[in-house]
Amino acid sequence: MTILVTGGAGFIGSNFIHEWLAHGDEPVINLDKLTYAGNLDNLRDIEDTPSYIFAHGDIADYSQVSAWLANFDVRAIVHFAAESHVDRSIDGPLSFVETNVVGTTHLLQAALEHWRKHHNFRFLHVSTDEVFGSLEPDDPAFVESSPYRPNSPYAASKAASDHLVRAYGETYGLPVLTTHCSNNYGPYHFPEKLIPLLIHNATTGKDLPLYGDGQQVRDWLYVADHCRALRMVLANGRPGETYNIGGNAERKNIDVARTVCAMLDDYLPLLDGRSYSDQIVLVRDRPGHDRRYAINASKLRTELGWKPLETFESGIAKTVQWYIEHREWTAAVTGGSYRDWVARQYT
Repeated sequence: MTILVTGGAGFIGSNFIHEWLAHGDEPVINLDKLTYAGNLDNLRDIEDTPSYIFAHGDIADYSQVSAWLANFDVRAIVHFAAESHVDRSIDGPLSFVETNVVGTTHLLQAALEHWRKHHNFRFLHVSTDEVFGSLEPDDPAFVESSPYRPNSPYAASKAASDHLVRAYGETYGLPVLTTHCSNNYGPYHFPEKLIPLLIHNATTGKDLPLYGDGQQVRDWLYVADHCRALRMVLANGRPGETYNIGGNAERKNIDVARTVCAMLDDYLPLLDGRSYSDQIVLVRDRPGHDRRYAINASKLRTELGWKPLETFESGIAKTVQWYIEHREWTAAVTGGSYRDWVARQYT
């Protein structure tokens, strides 16, 4: 038996594959289109592992996906593949609809036909807390039944994919599971997102840009804790159910930046004695910027016994240390097109 991971060369997908293979030898197929955020260097250390197979392809290619499912007797799909950056969705929403909505539908259709022939099968759809919209400072955290109120093209495309996954479960009986996670951080995170952007810019002498007043609040989840939760949901989650996965670590963006700077001050102090926090600058806010996200993960704790092993402080320390020790990885993914993108977004 084999599992198929879509988007396994991306940030969370590659961490999940590492986590999966560290806990057993059940083969995993990594189906990835290798867009700008898909990076096979994330998996270089396991590329020769017999239980790991890379398949260069598109989730929207029904024939190709069907062939992989049939030829390897796949028992589960773990679906990470998505366009996932809010800023890019504002700049070009159509690609988000094509991948997150149309691509997911093709994948579901291939999964449905496979399941009808192989009944021991599950489809795990990895989604985001952003489908629920924005919270006020005193609002309770999102629960699984919170209403959908997406505020960006990215969030709307993920909400649409959530509804399609649910519909395939309700209409056809496909054994589907959906998870909503809070903001992930950790190794192999493409440096367009806040934490790796801060670390990269700080260590290369650039400004550390924060949108608006920097007071936006996010719940932060260390990626290895997320991957453990996904393994539990895949193994023991109830088909048709959704599960929230959160780190119980709400922080303002400005405080995240200051924490990263303080750790860099210790690990990699500047020669002139200044703090990296001197590089923090506030820039024009992005359109429709959600003010606060927070996840209530009590259902996952109660039903499956999961809880995060990392605090924000321990997780961010591991993350900063990883990026300091892997600066060649960051240098390899921050070429000309990346620099042009950052310049457009934060100038």
